[in-house]
Amino acid sequence: MAALSVKPGQRFTVPEWHTDVQLTSADAERQRSASHQVRQEARALRNETNNQTKWDEHDNQTRLAERISSVNRWKETLDKCLADIDAEIDALAKVKEAAECALQAKNLPLDVSIECLMLREGRCSIDVVRDPVEEELHKEVKVIDKVKRELQQRVNEAFEQLCLLQEARQQLSCDHRCKTEALEVDRVCLSLNVNSPNISFKVNPTRVPDGSTALAEWEQKSRCNKEHAEAEIKTSTKLREAAVLAIAQTNNELEAQRVATEFALRKRIRDLERAYDELKWQEQNTLEEIAEMEEDIRCLDEDLRRKIQDLKVAHTRLETRTYRPNMELCRDQVQHGLTDEVHQLEGTIRALKRKLAESQDALDTLYRQLHRIRASVDCKASSLVLDNKCLDSRRKLVLPDEKFVPELDTFHRS
Repeated sequence: MAALSVKPGQRFTVPEWHTDVQLTSADAERQRSASHQVRQEARALRNETNNQTKWDEHDNQTRLAERISSVNRWKETLDKCLADIDAEIDALAKVKEAAECALQAKNLPLDVSIECLMLREGRCSIDVVRDPVEEELHKEVKVIDKVKRELQQRVNEAFEQLCLLQEARQQLSCDHRCKTEALEVDRVCLSLNVNSPNISFKVNPTRVPDGSTALAEWEQKSRCNKEHAEAEIKTSTKLREAAVLAIAQTNNELEAQRVATEFALRKRIRDLERAYDELKWQEQNTLEEIAEMEEDIRCLDEDLRRKIQDLKVAHTRLETRTYRPNMELCRDQVQHGLTDEVHQLEGTIRALKRKLAESQDALDTLYRQLHRIRASVDCKASSLVLDNKCLDSRRKLVLPDEKFVPELDTFHRS
């Protein structure tokens, strides 16, 4: 018979075997229990973290959407402010241009007023008077200077306000541009998900970037920009209305002064025409009187020559009768008559000479007066020409340049 082989090593007893089976079974139970606990905890953790992650993502999605909505509302507000400020800038620029045009238009009335004053400096003699026309012209120059200063002030104020509006618009535009970029960034963030191709880990993403601002500060900054722009628009609106009113008032004031000046000028021209006509009438009458006086002087002179001849005859008769002989040399009626005739003729001649001298003096006075009248007529004619030139020059104030044709030789009188 062959011999049985015996396995080398330790031999365990049956009770030890049962004990080992029981221990293994108990360990398996514990491990399964522990594993079950871990699985349950893992499931709970998964559910909790999944829910937390989902809700966190949902909350952040909502926050992003709300933030986008908030930024978009501010962007729309800034859009409206930008539109309003652009409209106000255009309106104020037009008013400024209108004020500049009005200011430029005042150069012509000023030139015309100065031209009229210079023309009237050409008056001569007694016509160089400070009449109502000259006073109105000086007043017109002062009014135009005042109007120009006021319009220049309005132009300067409009320019300064335009600069302030541009500055406010620049701030709004910068804020609007930043919000537009922020909207694009947040919309990109809102569109991201786990399947997006451009997601990755970043270095220290939770850091606070330099230059970060608080939400209240961000909102306050936008509100300040909006309120600043609205305040500048309000100020600009008041300034624009004041400028429009000033342009209208200055135009009315200048028009009233122009009417007053032209009224005084036309009245002065009528006065000059009446004075001219009166002087021409006086000149004609003086010429007639001179002609009559010259005729009377000629008659007086002839009468004087005849009386001298008559006196010579009387003298000759008296002298001749002194040669009567002896008793014939008596003082008869002829002698007395001739003597009376001599005395009468001498008195007549003296009277005629006095009257001739008076008449000559009167004639000289008439000639001097005629000279003064003609000089005054020439002055009045010259003044009429000058004032009519002034009136013609002032037509440029009411007629367009292309329709203005100077009236030459407006004063013609014989």
